[in-house]
Amino acid sequence: MDHYILVDRHDDIAVITLNRPEILNAWHAPMRSQLVDAFVELERNETVCAIVLTGAGSRAFCAGQDLNEAKTFDGDKASAWVGEWERLYSVIRSLTKPLIAALNGVAAGSAFQVALLCDFRIGHQGVQMGQPEVNSGIASVTGPWIMREILGLARTTDLTLSGRLMDATECHSIGIINKIVPAERVMQESLLLARELAAKPPIAMRLNKQWLREMTEVGFHECLEAAVRIHREAYSSGESRQMMEKFLAARASRNA
Repeated sequence: MDHYILVDRHDDIAVITLNRPEILNAWHAPMRSQLVDAFVELERNETVCAIVLTGAGSRAFCAGQDLNEAKTFDGDKASAWVGEWERLYSVIRSLTKPLIAALNGVAAGSAFQVALLCDFRIGHQGVQMGQPEVNSGIASVTGPWIMREILGLARTTDLTLSGRLMDATECHSIGIINKIVPAERVMQESLLLARELAAKPPIAMRLNKQWLREMTEVGFHECLEAAVRIHREAYSSGESRQMMEKFLAARASRNA
């Protein structure tokens, strides 16, 4: 079996690495499934007190959805795809242990969303984050909901409709990168923060995280219901497939 997710231990800290560096750690169904399994296992493991999530290589935390997978979707497949994201996002939101994103490069689209669902984010000056789905013909639903909860409606509208990526300075200025350090220190600083959080009283940590989740639970489920409806229409229209094929062709031409 291919290992799209790697899990390492640093005493009571677990490090999950997204492991498709040849395509900037973009995820597909097997990778998402392995990531869910990793989170479930680490949540159950009483010797794990905090988790760090990062990407393999030096170019990307994760480029988001693998368009080679998404371009094959029709309305029915898109609905099933939303179900996969519901499972992953629910697992992340339900973690009782602190989760830190060690951002070693770009975090785009659904990877931006996952980074925002983490409790803390450590990055370097080369990090870029944003919601560029519109550029490849993908409607955004879960992304705007997560962004609105954290960033407010004005910036959510900006990022959703423009598809632009924010640099690290902007991300830090609006609070979605907690600390900027040299690239070679991102993992070290993330582990230091993880150890600090792991030393907190565990019951208080669990209850704090539980309440933070409960405050947004109704909106989360409303968002997922909307995602099924909107993505079914978007993928049934054929526009998403056409735009993704055009985007992939342009990228292949640039890399030729």
